[in-house]
Parts: sequence; C-alpha cells; structure tokens
Amino acid sequence: MKSGSGPWMLLIYVGIIYLLIDLYVYRGIRILMTDLDQPAKQVIKYLYWGATLGLIILIIYNAYIARDAFSTGQKLAFFNYSFAVLLLFLLPKLVYAIVLAIDDIVHLLRLATNSFIKPVSGSGISRLTFINQFGLILATIPIGAIIYGVLKGRFDFNIKKETLAFDHLPASFDGFKVVQISDMHLGSFYNNYTPVEKAIERINALQPDLILFTGDMVNNFAQETEGWSPVLSKLKAKHGKYSILGNHDYGDYRQWDRAEDKLANFEAICHFHKTIGFKLMMDENELIQINADTIRLLGVQNWGMKGGLRKQYGDLQKALEGTDDKEFQILMSHDPSHWEGQVLTQSNIDLTLSGHTHGMQFGIRIPGFQWSAVKYVYKQWAGLYSKGNRHIYVNTGFGYIGFPGRVGISPEITQITLKKA
Repeated sequence: MKSGSGPWMLLIYVGIIYLLIDLYVYRGIRILMTDLDQPAKQVIKYLYWGATLGLIILIIYNAYIARDAFSTGQKLAFFNYSFAVLLLFLLPKLVYAIVLAIDDIVHLLRLATNSFIKPVSGSGISRLTFINQFGLILATIPIGAIIYGVLKGRFDFNIKKETLAFDHLPASFDGFKVVQISDMHLGSFYNNYTPVEKAIERINALQPDLILFTGDMVNNFAQETEGWSPVLSKLKAKHGKYSILGNHDYGDYRQWDRAEDKLANFEAICHFHKTIGFKLMMDENELIQINADTIRLLGVQNWGMKGGLRKQYGDLQKALEGTDDKEFQILMSHDPSHWEGQVLTQSNIDLTLSGHTHGMQFGIRIPGFQWSAVKYVYKQWAGLYSKGNRHIYVNTGFGYIGFPGRVGISPEITQITLKKA
C-alpha cells in the first residue's frame, strides 16, 4: 500500500464505524446488567471499553505496518493474527447490533401504529431483556466459527471434482485429469510445512495428468518462497506442471525504494517456479501431446479489471499466437473477470481456470448452494460457470491472506476430468 491519505482515511472510517457499533452494543449490555450490583457493573464497563481501546490501538498499529504492504516473518504474522483478533471481537458485536437494530425498528413501527407492546409470552422477562439475551446467544456463533477457521479451517483442504465433456476433445485425452491449485500465498504459512505436505500427498494420490497453478505464489516478497522448494517439488504429473502469475506476484502492493529492487524481487519469484519444476507461462501457449493427438494450453499474465493498484499485464492475443480456433484449448488466467472481459469475446477457448477470489475465505459452500459477499464483486467467484459449452472454473485458493483462516470456504484442490462427448 503506498503512502498517502487514502489508507489513513479508511482507518478513520473504520474507527468511527467500530465506535458506533460499540456504543450501540453497550446500550444492550447495560440492559443485561440491570440486576447486577454496582461494583460488578463497573468491572464490566471497564473491561468492555478497555478492550475497545486496545482494539483501536491494534487497528492503528496494523495500519502503520500496512504502509509497506507488510513484510515476511513476524511482522506479517502479527498483522494476520491481530486481524483475526479484531474479527473475533467485531463480528459478534455486529451480530448483536443487528438483532438490537431489528428489535428497535419493530418497536418504532409499533409505536407509530399505536400498537401495544407486550412482553414475550410466558417468558417471565421483559421484551428488552429477552431480545438482548437472544442477541447475545447469536453473537457467540461467529466466535466459534473464527476460532475453528484459524485452528482447523485454513488447513482443511477440500478436493472438488468436475467432469466436463466436449465434442472436439481428441480421443487420446478422454479421461484426462487436470488438477488445479491456486493462490498459495506462501508467506502466510509461516514455514508451516506439515499440512501442506499432507495436501501434496493428496494431490499426487489423484494421479493427475496435468497440474496447473493459477497464480499468487506469494503475498509480495520472493523471501516467502525460502524453504518451500523441497516441499512443492514433490508435486507429480504425467504430462507436466505449468503455472502463471497472480496480482500479488508483481510486488505492486508496496512502495519500493528502487525499481531495481522490485525487478529483482519479481525475477526471483519467477525463478522459483522453475526451481519447483513448473513452467511459468507468460502470455504464451504450448501443445500437450498424447499419441498423435494434441490439446493447447495457454497461460497469461495477470489481467483483471483496473482499479487501485491493480494493473493489467496479460496479453491474450499474444498468448493466442500460432493457435487454431478448432483445437481444444485450456487457458490459465488468474483473475476470473478476464473471462467476460476478454476471453469469451476474443477467443474460442473452451476451458478457463482462474483463482484470485479466495471465496473471500468467509461464506457458505455446500452441495447445491454457495454464498459469499465476494459474489457482489465477482460474477464468477467459486466453482464452475458455463456459457454454452465454454466454461470457467474458479478455484477458491490453497492458501490465505489477511485473515489467517477460512470459515465455510475451504482451501481447495480441483480435479477436472475431460471427457469425449
């Protein structure tokens, strides 16, 4: 994040919103404290507002860290885990505030229509006390979810399987298995090798024909890759391993003292792909051959809708050079907005594989239904989307960034089996 007033103005807005939520929530807590003696009320009051002050200080310090878009090691770990602490306090308060707000709105509507407000039938307690207790119970749900997401959810790797049939898929590729992984964000693992090694064993057990990595190897820095080569080199595929870059791999999210330093960081990240046995595709294509049959694999640099620090590096037309519209084609493009932005209108590519969204690391994803707030930003954000017989699959990511966990949106390994229709 570059220096300037933008991040600090955002910080002010976040602080104001947080204080307003706290004031509103404390009003409800005061109702729950009605029957307590004065010393107990004072203790709760000081604990509540002391925690609020501590969290505001934490927000300010993390904004200071974020000026350089974090770094590797302890500073990044502190940012991520303190962000989890912030959510641990903020989300329950938000749930509690929503319950209170709904009750207040209903109460005002009844007053406006001169309706008599009755206490809850048979409860033996006032309406206000019941609503506050109910809100408090609901507020405990996100606490458990966040703790689970940090301790277990971030390593709960889920294998998603899809089978896609195509008329013009060459016969030799009937049953061809493509395994996609995306968004490693190695710096966020803090050299926590064991769960990643177990995930790699699961990938290899799928016996993939092709392994495709669709971008964001790191958060920002080449140093994040240190120690990971022996682990990631264990990935095996019969017909090769290929990769592309994501928006975080260019070093755009921090301000570099020298252009040479940024370039060196970028080149080191690109070299790491080769070190672990992946061919990094930079707006290019390659034939995959079985017997006399071939399919075309294309890989572009990051291309997403412009805004903020996001840049468009990818060149789809360059990647298409030497291809034939009649051949079967798979494209790796990190940002799923590229699919409708260019791919559908400027090519005949059959299958696009993307990542980038992480499913926001918060949401619901069960058979037949999925939801995350990120859907209001990206039309294609998790899983398979189709227009006619052209498809995009959006992998929700292998790693994580910011919040060191996942709630409802598991880290993903994708297996796509190609079939001859």
